[in-house]
Amino acid sequence: MKRFLRIFIAIAVVAVIAGAYIMFFANYSTGYRVGTIIKMTKRGVIFKTYEGQLHTGGLSSDAGGETATSMWDFSVHKDDESIRNQIEDAVDNGSRVKLYYDEKFYQWAIFGDTKYFVNKVEVIEGKQ
Repeated sequence: MKRFLRIFIAIAVVAVIAGAYIMFFANYSTGYRVGTIIKMTKRGVIFKTYEGQLHTGGLSSDAGGETATSMWDFSVHKDDESIRNQIEDAVDNGSRVKLYYDEKFYQWAIFGDTKYFVNKVEVIEGKQ
């Protein structure tokens, strides 16, 4: 019985560690979005987060005929100063950008307001 209990506890500990890793660090998906950055803000009282909004262009409508612009909210890790500087430069120059991101399984308020964390910024040359 003691052996069974030890094995059960070991499996439970491994499951908790694996679950914590997935919830905090694993990515659900990766991808990119293209558009013009509308805003970038530093938010929070205790936990400071960096939040942005990208206008992907065009209009969309729902079944009721309501029209809305295509906006995408994203977060930037507080340690990614180079990413924030690249975004700020793109805003200052009015450049279109391609934002590469990782989507997390769960949104933790201490890391950001969204599940989408930008990890690379690419300025798009040409038409704007």
